[in-house]
Amino acid sequence: MSVPWRTVMTMVDKGRDEVTTCRDFVLPRLKDESGWLSGQIKEQVPVTAGRIVRAGRSHRRQRPLQADFVLEISEGVPVAVVEAKREFADPRDGLQQAKVYAEQLDLPVAISTNGHGVAMFNFVSGEETTPEYFPRPDELWELYLAHQGVTDNKIADVLREPFNRVLKHADGTPKEPRYYQRIAIHRTVAACLSGRRNRLLLTMATGTGKTFTAMQIVWKLMRYWEQTGQAGLKRVLYLTDRDSLIEQPMRNDFTPVFGEAVHRIRGEKDTARSIYFATYQALTNVARSDLFRKYPADFFDLVIVDECHRGSASEQSSWREILKHFSPAIQLGLTATPKRGANVDTYKYFDEPLYTYSLKQGIADGYLAPYRVRRVVLSPDAEGVRISAGELDKYQREIPEGLYETKDFERIISLLKRTDAAAQYLTDYLQDTDRMGKMVVFCVDSEHALDMRQAMTNANQDMARIHKDYAARMVSKEGDWGKQMLEQFQDPETPAPVVATTSRMLSTGVDIPTLRTVVLFRPIGSVHEFKQIIGRGTRLAEDYDKLSFEIIDFVGATVLFEDPEFDGPAEYEIEETIDDDGQVVCHPSAEEPEPSAADAAPELLPPGTEEDASATPIPPSTRKFVVEDIEVQITAEGVWMTEPGSDRLRLVEYRDYAQGVVRKLFAGPDKLRARWRTAPSRGEIADALAARAIALDELCKRTGLTDADPLDVLVHVAWNEPAISRHERVYRAKRAKADFFQRLPEEARAVIEELLERYAVHGAGELDKLEVLKLDPMRQHGSMREIASLFGGPERLRQTWDELQNVLYAA
Repeated sequence: MSVPWRTVMTMVDKGRDEVTTCRDFVLPRLKDESGWLSGQIKEQVPVTAGRIVRAGRSHRRQRPLQADFVLEISEGVPVAVVEAKREFADPRDGLQQAKVYAEQLDLPVAISTNGHGVAMFNFVSGEETTPEYFPRPDELWELYLAHQGVTDNKIADVLREPFNRVLKHADGTPKEPRYYQRIAIHRTVAACLSGRRNRLLLTMATGTGKTFTAMQIVWKLMRYWEQTGQAGLKRVLYLTDRDSLIEQPMRNDFTPVFGEAVHRIRGEKDTARSIYFATYQALTNVARSDLFRKYPADFFDLVIVDECHRGSASEQSSWREILKHFSPAIQLGLTATPKRGANVDTYKYFDEPLYTYSLKQGIADGYLAPYRVRRVVLSPDAEGVRISAGELDKYQREIPEGLYETKDFERIISLLKRTDAAAQYLTDYLQDTDRMGKMVVFCVDSEHALDMRQAMTNANQDMARIHKDYAARMVSKEGDWGKQMLEQFQDPETPAPVVATTSRMLSTGVDIPTLRTVVLFRPIGSVHEFKQIIGRGTRLAEDYDKLSFEIIDFVGATVLFEDPEFDGPAEYEIEETIDDDGQVVCHPSAEEPEPSAADAAPELLPPGTEEDASATPIPPSTRKFVVEDIEVQITAEGVWMTEPGSDRLRLVEYRDYAQGVVRKLFAGPDKLRARWRTAPSRGEIADALAARAIALDELCKRTGLTDADPLDVLVHVAWNEPAISRHERVYRAKRAKADFFQRLPEEARAVIEELLERYAVHGAGELDKLEVLKLDPMRQHGSMREIASLFGGPERLRQTWDELQNVLYAA
């Protein structure tokens, strides 16, 4: 058949498609005209991993940003992005897209082409040009150095050096720096070697690989020192305040790369190594008369201060003397928290960050796990607990009268039934999700953590019979046993402990790859502490199907999420009223942290009162009033989620969020109904909703309409039309389209009746595939072939099947 002339001209006018243009024009020109080698030209390069979107219990990755070409001066060192369009497009059409990619990759040049013409934007000069040819490698390298502010050829050589590739992924492939790590590495190396400043700071969200980045920085610096003949004279100190922050970087990142050059300072002075690790405590131990002073002030050339917001940057810190002593060295601070009031000293000391990679960006790029936030309101937190004069606690001590609120619970007054209610909620949550999904519960103090451990054990006795340490307390006073439990908890291959109760021990610096739930059961007023706690769950563990995590907040700490600059938005909020009257109470806000219970609790016995000898003995550690007879209920539950594509913190009801999504996808209920009548279209609608973090089964559950068809739930949520049950939909279809049923042969009508009954009971999925006819009770009519014969053959069965869905969804 001949093709119309006008169609042929239109096809010719568009020219070759992008793939053909790249193959026939762009690649040859890059190589032949501009001198790029095949190994320097990377095709179809993912810029990001693709954001993870959670819908119900399933996850999917959005399409990652992907550049047509990335030009590398050496392996892993890109200098420009090239975006290609089809042959007869304007060569400038892809420049805006290329600029987005180049800016994200911190590159000096963005290039767009149609294979014939070239358009280029220079980030250094701000100029947009249309050169006759693609820039040569030496031209782009000069621009890259100018972009980095590097003028020294020796520094340029070390930036051009490939990254260390000793560390491997689980599949054996080399562990390469991600784009943001590469930016941080090169900016830091350039700053260290240029001498522009000797106090540097990197702000990178928890889970984004700060220690791997630090290792590559040290590797590049060591290469520079080797090339300039200084290798034997240069030394690095990695400094932090916790053993766990020493052991993991040494074992996992530095020792495999640097071998015996790595040494941990624990006792006597050692000067024979190149890379030293130490805690502040090891260097300032009184028994050793401040060990750090035994090292000359200029002994170290680089001091890396991990988690520097907690360390020696504050002028009031007892560890500040260490940094003062080693002031001739370049000091590099690593932190996961942005500049806020509580850590302003960190930014004052180290100055503004060379580079910031936020939690918001990490989630958007797909390198960090998105989160949900469940806000659970217990009745004492909603209403407070009023104690009248003369009321006694468990140990027959008079409790000071007054109104006690969230900030007082487990500090001044301990409500055992509140802890039990929280434990039961968490148990129900685990039963609904994954009984072996690892969970950390942050409690007010170690005693509260002990109560929570007991409550979680008793609420999960069936699991505790199988795993004796199903719930374990992990606090510093547990000593070596607690460390052993922590190691088991961190190990993805070790099933138990499943629930860790703690106070502050696990709030920072502890890597728990498969952590699925973070529970906040103590008030948190510090933004940077909040970020650290939440960071326990942000790491991905795709091999273990850990792609998102849940935050369960009993104390109102979620107000600290309203930090869109660093953390990004919450997806949507689901408000569920779960008390008998169907009322949602207002959520109390988080309070500023109070002193510990041991310091702040009032006297257990009021002055002048003698302890009753017949009362229950008071445990020596108990400094709180313990109340057993306060009834506790869960009064409300809310859920927030990180919304794909949004840059704002949205605190909206789940129905409102779903309403907006459905209305955006469909102009009205009739448009939705028309699309819903075939199984393939229903699948497309479900996929479109899932890409926006809405799962149909979850939507039905959240709205309480589990007996309705998802179509009716969507129409009800989006346009407030009454939702009917599936049984009612079947009844209406039979009444409105009686002729459809009457014209069917009697035995065929019986099959349809039974099928509709299955639909009414089990849901819309029963209509998706003909294979459902192999199930009871339809299979009693025979094989698929025999059933088809009742309808007049396979073709007539398929026609009836399609017509049935039109009849059902037209009702």
